[in-house]
Amino acid sequence: MKPDWPLLFRAGVVLLATTLAYTSCGALMPGQNAPSAAGDGPGVTGDTVKVVFIGTDLGKTASMTGFKQPDVGKPAEQVKALEAYVNAHGGIAGRKLLAVYREYEASSDSPAAETTLCSQITQDDRAFAVVLTGQLQANARPCYAQRRTLMLDATLIADDRATFTQLAPYLWTASFPEYDAFTTSFLGVLRKQKFFDGRDRAGLVAADTPANHAAYDSVVVPFGKAAGVTVTVSWIDTTSLSSLNTGLSQAAVNFRGKRIDRVFFLGGARIAPFFMTAAVAQSFTARYGVSTFDSPSFMVANPGLIPVAALRDMVGVGFAPGYDVPDSQLSFPDTDAEKNCQRIYADAGITFAERQNARVAFGYCDAALLLQAGAKGLGGDLNATTWANAVPGTGFRTAAGFGGITGTGHAAGTGYRVLKYDSACPCFTYEGPVTRLGE
Repeated sequence: MKPDWPLLFRAGVVLLATTLAYTSCGALMPGQNAPSAAGDGPGVTGDTVKVVFIGTDLGKTASMTGFKQPDVGKPAEQVKALEAYVNAHGGIAGRKLLAVYREYEASSDSPAAETTLCSQITQDDRAFAVVLTGQLQANARPCYAQRRTLMLDATLIADDRATFTQLAPYLWTASFPEYDAFTTSFLGVLRKQKFFDGRDRAGLVAADTPANHAAYDSVVVPFGKAAGVTVTVSWIDTTSLSSLNTGLSQAAVNFRGKRIDRVFFLGGARIAPFFMTAAVAQSFTARYGVSTFDSPSFMVANPGLIPVAALRDMVGVGFAPGYDVPDSQLSFPDTDAEKNCQRIYADAGITFAERQNARVAFGYCDAALLLQAGAKGLGGDLNATTWANAVPGTGFRTAAGFGGITGTGHAAGTGYRVLKYDSACPCFTYEGPVTRLGE
């Protein structure tokens, strides 16, 4: 079976448009001075708190590629529904939430575009907080931190512990996991599922980013030594279409030459399905280890992108049902947090046919409710530091994922389930109970 190279080319164009620097920005630092715990932060008045919700428009991307994307409704209306709910239930530290919706074109994403967006939100809007939904460039998060703007990250991106620490107290995610804990659980699940059994070698395809290098050094290398598995890593340079295609093809050639038939992925950005397409051209086949970062539902919804045979026996970790499994595999809504967010929208006349249609809306809901929870009880000093100090005691639970804020963590996605492909559906399914990430 020959791959559809025109499709792969279009896919690569979009991949580059959204992953030129798919990184957690681990080496970049915010401003030198620690924020004060006294006084109000930017965007806060005696009556209002301004928060900008970014909507990432994927329309042009879908048109360019022919990819099927779930209909996520009207984000601007979802933001207004959350504003109305929050204000009817105490507001933000007794102030009215002033929610501003800004749309961002995904196909034109670049460091320069992210700088412009950051300036609009921090200087023109003077927002207290921003909800990120698709800002993948390396300069995005440090820009907001340098300007002391709280970030509630609803982007499916690999933010590791170092990034949360370096950008503290500004960077949080109310929906997704910390990358270190994820990587530990991901490899643990692959081992328990006998992914490596009978093999003394495996292949790793990873985006060439600081977060992935850190995860490789601190988690993958020790794991390989303990498991008796030599992991051959192919670092993928995503800075150009040429380097992307060359890297993916060379990885397949290298794995084939080493007789590797077990391959897993780090870095997300849909590198996994693109690698599988490139692998066919190199007559390479393997069993794959994947996760939510690899967009499982995207693979199923776009079977023309990769050979169906590549999906067979896939196994890994799922931590966000809307990106992983159909409603037939997990009733919608399921958790109390999901039911609460669904009810908030339903009361505003907004409904979702399936969980995948609520991806963006639930990320917004998580962010708004975490912001409100952290501000509860705060008085005249509403700023990033006082808010961050209050968050650990909120008991916040995420609707988009599994788990909630615990201890000193900045990521609410603290749980996972074993993820497997089932050819009978055909779809991905969950197996076993929710387990704490990092264990």
